[in-house]
Amino acid sequence: MESKINPSENRLFAQRGWLLAALAAVLLAPLFRVGHLGPLDFWWWMSATQLVLVAAAYGPDIGARAALATDLRVHLLRKIFIGLLSAVALYGIFWLGNQLVRECLPQLAGNIGRLYQLKGDASTLRVVLLIGLVIGPCEELLWRGAIQRALSAQLGPVRGLFLTTVLYAVVHLSSGNPLLLLAALVCGLFWGVLFQRTGSLALVVISHTVWDLAVYVLLPLA
Repeated sequence: MESKINPSENRLFAQRGWLLAALAAVLLAPLFRVGHLGPLDFWWWMSATQLVLVAAAYGPDIGARAALATDLRVHLLRKIFIGLLSAVALYGIFWLGNQLVRECLPQLAGNIGRLYQLKGDASTLRVVLLIGLVIGPCEELLWRGAIQRALSAQLGPVRGLFLTTVLYAVVHLSSGNPLLLLAALVCGLFWGVLFQRTGSLALVVISHTVWDLAVYVLLPLA
């Protein structure tokens, strides 16, 4: 998904990407640290935060909204198929990584279970609905559709991709879980490359959402 940017607006556009990444870190770092904020559990707070960030990203960006609408109209069935296939491939990567950690680094295996403690007392139905309708789509709208697009416009596609991947992982640093940090790096790079190669935000939204549902609900790795 691409939208044309007037050169005179390029710096402001890039600054918006940096600000969005900083805002994501401020809002999400405490959540990954404690798992909840006040009466809101992890899933409600994550969903509310993602909606706020996406509104901040797309509210002033008419071009991005128009490009997304076009993306959803063109070759959508093909994008759904590739998105599903990529989610299966990524799940396979994590399944293999899970086996290797348990065999070669058993001292870290407990960190896998910690990832699933975030579910808490939330019902499976609520987790499915929030991942499928809010968290999965919004994360890609924010990180690939807004932040990676902005940083790539300023720094070029390769540096923009890798910097977005690093920032995406850094947001998870406060969890203190090395496997969550590694997972964020792998996922950020995977979806970043997928977005860069296909130019379709709809495709990576499908990939991210289906992978989230598989890992957290359908076929958990713990």
